[in-house]
Amino acid sequence: MTAAGDGPWLDDAAGRLVRPFTVSNGRTRPTVALDLMSQLMATGATPLGYLGLEHTQALDLCRAPVAVAEVAAHLKLPVAVTKVLLADLVDCGALTTKPPAFYHNPTDRALLEAVLDGLRRQL
Repeated sequence: MTAAGDGPWLDDAAGRLVRPFTVSNGRTRPTVALDLMSQLMATGATPLGYLGLEHTQALDLCRAPVAVAEVAAHLKLPVAVTKVLLADLVDCGALTTKPPAFYHNPTDRALLEAVLDGLRRQL
């Protein structure tokens, strides 16, 4: 079993020991508009007040530009919860956000085939 301070509260056999929405104090709506591809980056400002373990982990992940979806995957949290945590960090000035450099057409056949090829390589 993982100690409480050693990462997300996970147990090898049981999985997550804390419900994901507990991490965001039950909040489900971020205060900042973020989508899956929004890019985040740490500003270097030290956040004031209490930050939970997941806030600290998210901030560490954002040392270089990173997408919301990638942060959620690394934290092993639902995207909705991750967006709330990231919005907290944006609100306190610890993160800056911007839309992705470019948007792809989500129904672009070449893009969908590239995603499928990547998924197949993972199997």
